[in-house]
Amino acid sequence: MFEQLLFGSGSKQLIGLDISSSSVKVLELSKKGVRYQVEAYAAEPLPAGAMNERSIADPKLVGDVIARAVSRSGTATQNAAVAVSGAAVFSKIIEAPASLSPRELEEHVQMQAQNHVPYPLDEVNYDFQIVGPQANNPEVLDVLLAACRKEMIEQRQAALEIAGLKPKVVDIELYALENACQLLSHQMPDQGTGKTVAVVDIGATTTSVTILHNLQTVYTREQQFGGKQLTEDIMRHYAMSFDDAYKALRSGNLPDTYETEVLTSFVNDTGQQIDRALQFFFSASTEFTHIDQILLAGGCAQITNLDTHIHERLNIPCAVARPFAQMGVAARAKPQQLAKDESALLVAVGLAARAFD
Repeated sequence: MFEQLLFGSGSKQLIGLDISSSSVKVLELSKKGVRYQVEAYAAEPLPAGAMNERSIADPKLVGDVIARAVSRSGTATQNAAVAVSGAAVFSKIIEAPASLSPRELEEHVQMQAQNHVPYPLDEVNYDFQIVGPQANNPEVLDVLLAACRKEMIEQRQAALEIAGLKPKVVDIELYALENACQLLSHQMPDQGTGKTVAVVDIGATTTSVTILHNLQTVYTREQQFGGKQLTEDIMRHYAMSFDDAYKALRSGNLPDTYETEVLTSFVNDTGQQIDRALQFFFSASTEFTHIDQILLAGGCAQITNLDTHIHERLNIPCAVARPFAQMGVAARAKPQQLAKDESALLVAVGLAARAFD
């Protein structure tokens, strides 16, 4: 009766596999007590035509890239956690009586799914997780209902199987990001206690904003803006192909005029996008009136002095996210490369940490 699990279940042997619009990132964690260690890491760029925004356009091409990344990482783990995102994904907190048996709860969720999921149920995979009893009414449970169109999950499953991996967990990208945010408390004022912090993950095409208060998510938003715009600006300004512009950006092999002629404009646009996202947050909430800190993540977070510019523009303390600052790093995880890519790995970290659920 109940659909194939969307969330899946964690395993002590699990790699986090972040398939973005521009690259594949593989990350494996171990945990001893409360301390994490990075056991394996690798990233590989995706060629043109492999992805169509959030969807996998060519599972064979993506599967081959995943296989290379897994091989380079040195991990022997075959179980993987991946994420889905975009318009094909739906999630909502629903209510259920706390007195329901597990079987009755499944039936209740199925009925609620028929009412709330904006697609026919035979076209989606859906799952649920109990959040907990309501604070003001313990006889009622808050339940997270999540659904995703089947083709998006099947695309990822096909790519993983081509790479020789087994999909054990399919998460929602925003929840993987939220999971990773718990590992950033060491950077927050007062460890995040009583503070409102905005974690801004600037990807290739999408910027995700997660607002935490007391380390709990109170708001999320996605905006269509990302590092691809910078690559396209370089391409147009210097009459390069997109691939050449991307390589030049990655290597730093750009003309002396790059900073003043191209980068400054993109940095200003980034500040405007973050300011816009925060204004949406304030307009949606009467409880919160200020942000105590911004943590920048994603590939663009490594842009020199971006954190300083955001601080000066918005008058809010700003830093680059460092999820591995209090973790050990195994030698095979390439510590120098990991440190360089650290801020771009929040989704991969959040997925890898699902091994310990």
